[in-house]
Amino acid sequence: MGVENGQFDLPGPKVVAIGGGHGLYTLLKGLKKYTQNITAVITVADDGGSSGKIRRDFNTLPPGDFRNCLVALADDEDLMAKLFQFRFGRGAGLNGHTLGNLFLTALAEMTGSFEKALAESARVLAVRGRILPSTTERITLCAEIHCPEASEIALVEGESAIPKKGGKIDRVFIKPEGAKAYPETIKAILNADIITIGPGSLFTSIMPNLLVEEIAEAIRASKALKIYICNIATQRGETDGFTVEDHVKALEKNVGKGLFEIIIANANLEFEVPNAELVPPKFGDSDYQIVTADLVDRENPWRHDPTRLAEVIMQIYHQGGARCSK
Repeated sequence: MGVENGQFDLPGPKVVAIGGGHGLYTLLKGLKKYTQNITAVITVADDGGSSGKIRRDFNTLPPGDFRNCLVALADDEDLMAKLFQFRFGRGAGLNGHTLGNLFLTALAEMTGSFEKALAESARVLAVRGRILPSTTERITLCAEIHCPEASEIALVEGESAIPKKGGKIDRVFIKPEGAKAYPETIKAILNADIITIGPGSLFTSIMPNLLVEEIAEAIRASKALKIYICNIATQRGETDGFTVEDHVKALEKNVGKGLFEIIIANANLEFEVPNAELVPPKFGDSDYQIVTADLVDRENPWRHDPTRLAEVIMQIYHQGGARCSK
């Protein structure tokens, strides 16, 4: 059964946003001002924190990124949306969990499926759009990491363990490698007007979706305008020292080419960010169209400004593409 939360004869272009974490949350907050035809595609490889514990204890999909996207797409971030984000700071068995994660898990138990729990939660929050998993299979994200101090390649299993290892990530892959895509997600990708990849943790939020082979194949087959949104800042343990070109090369190495033709990158490098660096929009000769703009959120300069990012995406769409701006 498909997830029927809030679709679909609604105003605005059909947008499929692929990613996870705070990056996708930020993008969705901006996009919902321009269209209600939004499908957020979420990674299910998360195995840390509250989501990871619920995944292990209840043998279900990790709810954290789904919860964030429900709140981001809520019609009004009122008390109910804030309750979904409330995190317990004490209490045996509750400490560290968010109310939204527990709510989704309880609904999944009551309705018999995580997909139905998403649909019911979307109705409660009056969500503009829908949220779908890239796969409903229990996947594990793995990485081969080059550790210079040991002169070896280490194999690390588990999404939350990868950035903690240190060293340079050489390759990521999922187990099982033949995981099947969620059918409604494939339909959304093939019918989209716009597909966005990112922002978000490059190796642990974005790539797990694209490593589901049917997802990548559907993106390549789709007639949509396809855009990669590069992160504002580097991420410790994943993209230390990366330029925009480094992000793209890592995607090409792990997932292959042909997933997008346009890259959106931040042009404002005047801010300082804690424990990271702003990603320079450096790119050599390329067939990609590079669109640069000031996209920094002044209050959180390691993140995108949701309104400005959505504006740039819509400008590109309505112009039928974009001329290269380096």
